[in-house]
Amino acid sequence: MDTLFRIFVLKELHGWHHETALMEYLDSHPALCERLGMRTIPDQSILWRSWHKRFTAELRETVETAARTILIKAQNTDVAVPRKPERHLASPGDKEDEPDPDGQAVLDEAATITEHVSRVVFPVLSLNRDDSCEIHENAYWGLQTYLEFRENLAANEGARSFIHESTRDRTPLGHAHSDHIRDLSIPAIREMYRQAVRLLLDEVAETEVFFRAGIVAIDITEADPFTGDRTGHEDEIIGTKEQTDEYAYQWVTVQLVGNAVPIVLDVRPVRRGKSRKEIVEDLLDSVEDLVHVDNVLMDREFDSQHVREMISQRGLSYVVPNRMQTSEKA
Repeated sequence: MDTLFRIFVLKELHGWHHETALMEYLDSHPALCERLGMRTIPDQSILWRSWHKRFTAELRETVETAARTILIKAQNTDVAVPRKPERHLASPGDKEDEPDPDGQAVLDEAATITEHVSRVVFPVLSLNRDDSCEIHENAYWGLQTYLEFRENLAANEGARSFIHESTRDRTPLGHAHSDHIRDLSIPAIREMYRQAVRLLLDEVAETEVFFRAGIVAIDITEADPFTGDRTGHEDEIIGTKEQTDEYAYQWVTVQLVGNAVPIVLDVRPVRRGKSRKEIVEDLLDSVEDLVHVDNVLMDREFDSQHVREMISQRGLSYVVPNRMQTSEKA
């Protein structure tokens, strides 16, 4: 444990956010490993589990405080340090004086969360690339996450910004990123997503705020209106939920609601020719493999005798509003 403590102090001294940088540094400094009492360098999963599972919150805070103190003491005596230490410690009264967080503060907080989530889910995501590619595959998923957190940010522009935001030496170009994402099939994406959700559920199940039994909600989400050429894609870009002359992609999501952690368990596109019963059945087959479902909430688009009977045969209860007649809408 004392060796792990020293290793994580070293990681904090350099300000590394990932175990990869720490492992690469140790691998290139065998003399330091010997002084730290390490016969072999622990692999990434051992380091991650040690920090997040074995080390308590208090012990992690002690590591961070120790590293910060070392950096300040060294800097005060003109000793070179890997990074500039933060000299201000938050006091209990600081939060009361702080204004509401701005957009950047929210993004910074999101970055902390996604950094943790990425360590959990990135290993099950794959672009099926050639192993000889020089840019690490996680850089593509990092860029995808970066784009999704920013409104109306196109891939090319986002890729240029990501160069400065990322801690990686090399990041993908926007057009290369888009090409790789487009090459993924919907079944492949859904399978990777389900694997990622399973890992997230296992992670959050260890907390007190999650229960594997609960209520799921099935909902149709509509994309922005599609303004391009629909030729050859008429069965995918099927229109909008309202009777207009616009067209759009539609997706069906199934999400945990109620007292559970609100997480989207699965998603699939709406295509012409697929009945609502087939869609709901497919989604329930998927989620019942992940969680125990008691109740199903649905939009009125799923108000169908076939859907209700299928759910009842599964032994589940449901709530679905009746479809509105034209006179009722008026």
